[in-house]
Amino acid sequence: MGKRVAVITREKQRQFEALRTGLGLLLEHHNVSLFVLDHEIDSDEHFLDNLGFIDEMGGNRYSNHPANVESYGFRSVSLQETGNLLSEHDLVVPF
Repeated sequence: MGKRVAVITREKQRQFEALRTGLGLLLEHHNVSLFVLDHEIDSDEHFLDNLGFIDEMGGNRYSNHPANVESYGFRSVSLQETGNLLSEHDLVVPF
């Protein structure tokens, strides 16, 4: 397997870009964790379809926003836990 890569976004307007980057890294056999912080994701069909691919390909999804956890199946994570998890990754790709 490749590297452990964290893709992190705090800006709603860049969330789709972060998601697509995570998918591309999964296709290259990296272990990817997607972090969506401080905002609720767009719930349009295209975004949600791509989000489902993260799960199907073995990626992880984390968020500190309650709506993402309750409605979209993200794992709940605090900012402190995010820092701890990020330190376990080889690369961090910020958006």
